[in-house]
Amino acid sequence: MTGRPALWAAGSLAAAVADLTARPGMDADITVGPSGLLRRRIAAGERCDLFLSADLGHPLALARHGWASAVVRFAGNGLCALARPGLAVSPGTLLDVLLDPAVTVGTSTPGADPSGDYAWRLFAAADTLRPGARAALVAKARVLTGGEVPPAAPPGRHVYAWLVDGGQADLFLTYRTNAVAAIADNPALRMVDPPPALSVAASYALAVRRHAPASARRLALAILAPDGREVLQVHGFTTDG
Repeated sequence: MTGRPALWAAGSLAAAVADLTARPGMDADITVGPSGLLRRRIAAGERCDLFLSADLGHPLALARHGWASAVVRFAGNGLCALARPGLAVSPGTLLDVLLDPAVTVGTSTPGADPSGDYAWRLFAAADTLRPGARAALVAKARVLTGGEVPPAAPPGRHVYAWLVDGGQADLFLTYRTNAVAAIADNPALRMVDPPPALSVAASYALAVRRHAPASARRLALAILAPDGREVLQVHGFTTDG
């Protein structure tokens, strides 16, 4: 067993975690993936000292079973729609376009990945505006990421840009930070923020394993400190509580 802490983090945090742990004394053995799948592995007994989740629910579930003593929110994100080039869509028309039978909608995997859970929350919010919208959107959604076997994008391609470019989805409901990275890959893609009635905020939380080494606690405190918050902000996350 290495003396470095085992840091497990949501896939959307991969770039931020790489920068956070590149600083002197903050190195760690890093595992990234969908938060729900990581939580299942932790609960099954695999070693994780510090868990950074894209939601509150998965670390809280571990805490309820005694794995951790506290869960702390450390960052925020938001759901948006990543649109293929040429698709006519705006915040005001987003629901109409999502419901259009000719438009394919991609999501991550509910239950396994909070991004998928957040997409389903948007579907539920749509139902309050148009009864029946949730059922229609659940039925048409293509669950493309966040599963046990992730899609294998070619080297150098961002997975969401690659999926949309490849015609897997006309609109992909994903985190704003993922959309920014996808647009850096292909500037012809567009990010469309949902209107207020469909807006879904994502809360990221961390938990330290009971009896974890002191290095894990130091790393958690470094993430919560001003320097750590600055790194998260550089990668597009909010850190305003």
